[in-house]
Amino acid sequence: MARITVEDCLKKIDSQYDLVLLAKERTSQLNAGAKSLVPQDNDKNTVLSLREIGEGKISIKTIEDSAINRLRKVQSATTELDDLETDQEDDFDKIYKGEISKSGAAILPSKRIRRMPEKIISSLKAEKDEEKTKLKAEQDEEKTKDDDEKQDQQIENEASSSENKTE
Repeated sequence: MARITVEDCLKKIDSQYDLVLLAKERTSQLNAGAKSLVPQDNDKNTVLSLREIGEGKISIKTIEDSAINRLRKVQSATTELDDLETDQEDDFDKIYKGEISKSGAAILPSKRIRRMPEKIISSLKAEKDEEKTKLKAEQDEEKTKDDDEKQDQQIENEASSSENKTE
């Protein structure tokens, strides 16, 4: 694990105050899921951000641009963020289709409004359709049996009436 000191970072950043703000903002980005620009080596995000600053991979200008972009109402889309979103898709993303707050956290629907996931709804619809087709098949089968029995009775009635006439 590479050690990083404040002195190493101050070689790249002029002011210690700027260093603190830069490290804080980069740590927030890493906590939010941004990819690290240096090998992680089992370090925490604060150490990673300082190592990135010490190696010169992060500057005040890049953090300012990302902060300004984050505060805009219409954000310019970056390809890195799109790639990151597709890589981190999981079951929660598939089930939950709600709103996102300004901080980026999901706004969960209340229990009263909570809806069933589409996957479950579609499987329930499929089960109902199967039950309907089975029921219809059974009804058709019963109809054909009833029709066959009626035809057999008619044949027997005709046969018995013709026997009665011959006698």
